[in-house]
Amino acid sequence: MEYAILFLPLAGSLIGYLGRSFTKYFAEISTSLFVGASAILSILVFWNVTQNNIYGNYVIFEWISSGGFKANWSINIDPLSSVMLVVVTFVSALVHIYSIGYMSHDPHKPRFMSYLSLFTFSMLALVVSDNFLQLFFGWEGVGLCSYLLIGFWYKKETANNAAIKAFIVNRIGDFGLAIAIFLIFFFFGTINFEETFQATSQLADKKINFFGFETSLITLICVFLFIGAMGKSAQFLLHTWLPDAMEGPTPVSALIHAATMVTAGVFLVVRCSPMFEYSQFALNLVTIVGMLTAIFAASVALVQNDIKKIVAYSTCSQLGYMFFAAGVGAYHVAMFHLFTHAFFKALLFLGAGSVIHAFKDEQDIRNMGGVRKKLPHTYIFMLLGTLALTGFPFLSGFYSKDAIIEFAYLKNSALGNYAATIGIFTAFLTSIYSWRLFFKVFHGPYNNKKIPLDKTHESPLIMLIPLIFLGLGAIFSGYLFKNTFIGHHSNEFWQGSIFFLNEIKHGVIPLWFLLITPVLVLISIPISFYFYILNPKVLEDFKNTNIPLYNFLLNKWYIDELYEKVFVNPAKKIGSFFWKKGDIGMIDKFGPDGISKLVKIISNKAGRLQTGFIYDYAFVMLLGLSILLTYLILK
Repeated sequence: MEYAILFLPLAGSLIGYLGRSFTKYFAEISTSLFVGASAILSILVFWNVTQNNIYGNYVIFEWISSGGFKANWSINIDPLSSVMLVVVTFVSALVHIYSIGYMSHDPHKPRFMSYLSLFTFSMLALVVSDNFLQLFFGWEGVGLCSYLLIGFWYKKETANNAAIKAFIVNRIGDFGLAIAIFLIFFFFGTINFEETFQATSQLADKKINFFGFETSLITLICVFLFIGAMGKSAQFLLHTWLPDAMEGPTPVSALIHAATMVTAGVFLVVRCSPMFEYSQFALNLVTIVGMLTAIFAASVALVQNDIKKIVAYSTCSQLGYMFFAAGVGAYHVAMFHLFTHAFFKALLFLGAGSVIHAFKDEQDIRNMGGVRKKLPHTYIFMLLGTLALTGFPFLSGFYSKDAIIEFAYLKNSALGNYAATIGIFTAFLTSIYSWRLFFKVFHGPYNNKKIPLDKTHESPLIMLIPLIFLGLGAIFSGYLFKNTFIGHHSNEFWQGSIFFLNEIKHGVIPLWFLLITPVLVLISIPISFYFYILNPKVLEDFKNTNIPLYNFLLNKWYIDELYEKVFVNPAKKIGSFFWKKGDIGMIDKFGPDGISKLVKIISNKAGRLQTGFIYDYAFVMLLGLSILLTYLILK
């Protein structure tokens, strides 16, 4: 069963791509069935882990054996990987089904479905690994597939640029992860998780010289591990690829940005909790970056107009929550939010796709409005997703997001208190921009001048069915799994797959602290409705009187522009210099171009000897014969 979970998506990808010419629907049906079967089996594995404590490490084959270096290709089933299996395969299966309708008119749909399944396989290989090398293989596989999916519409220049940007930015993070793996192998003598984590306590006090600076080995490894996580999970400073990735088809956005690729960084930090627990510096860094990401992405989302980019920045912000939860030592809470977030965020992305489908690929929310009666089912699902995202009481986001804020408070440290404060404020901003999107799309006047209102229509049933399942997850996942994931007996569930050196204890939290976030979430609804529907002129006047602030947020804190000036433009100038002076000026000049020019000159000179007159040829023959005879006589 465990083998089938991993390899069914791979088989689906190969069969779907190779058999795309069999029938019109062969690729989409085969890939969906294979991934769907993997999802069902993943749920069974999760049930066995939670109810029967059945887990273990299944070695498929010995991958590498060279001297003391050994690495297996394995399927490691424990509570942590079982949670990720459910999240990845369940969301992926629903995205596959949704894509059947969403991509129905695309002539390259078989290739698209094949890429989705290959992406799923890569992510599964990552989460079930028992060593850093297999994890890195899945890590890079996910990166490659994201490049293919983001740039799927390769004839669009913006899609190509977005795919390249995602690939390059992620390489920065991947470089950090690679260095961490090299350090682990060099000092630990192994790359297997179990052996590495067991030896961590023995090397906790070890100092090494790193480029002239004496630093803790564990701290250095954890910092590089986190750099890898920052790239994949789009954390502040390495986040710039995420909004641009919206150039890919909407199902890609749902798969990559809801449950799979962007959560890989969170999974990495949680998986390596036995190492992070021995480095307070690394944990503080994780907390600070998570806080910055949460507030940054929420502030930027307030003024964005692209429906998919708003949801993308929301993903970035929620990932910030997960990281600062891990940073304060609440790894199980981070995983709980990862679990609930997958349902409501995939719901929002696919709901946004349904809206885009109705408006014939229009993504600007300023060109929408007043379609709640034309899209009644999408309206309900987007409402559920918005409520869950904002942390509305008793929906999934309420349980997980509030738990993060509460555990940060219980940390009882200055940084924990800062994180809790940022979390509360970000929750309020999240509610504001979420309701802004919802109200501007479904309420108020109809603003699209290209498409008449009666031409907008609800999505087909094949696109609505996945929304039903995700909607149920958005409603019930928090309530059903709260006690399992973060309850008083949660340690019994995690079974050592998450390590706590100093576990945060459940404590008494003041009532006012418990109420402040839900109250802010509730009052944000009428506030948003008033400013965005009833009296939008107030915000327009505020924008006009605060243009610098508005432009600062609209241009995403000018991070892209900063990178353009500091890194991109200098790199282009250096590249242009070496191209013109080195490649063209030296290599080509004295290499291929120089040789070809020399051959041409020699040929022209030699050609002049070909006069066509017999007496010239006779003279040359006579001259040659004379030289030969002279040589023979003198010899």
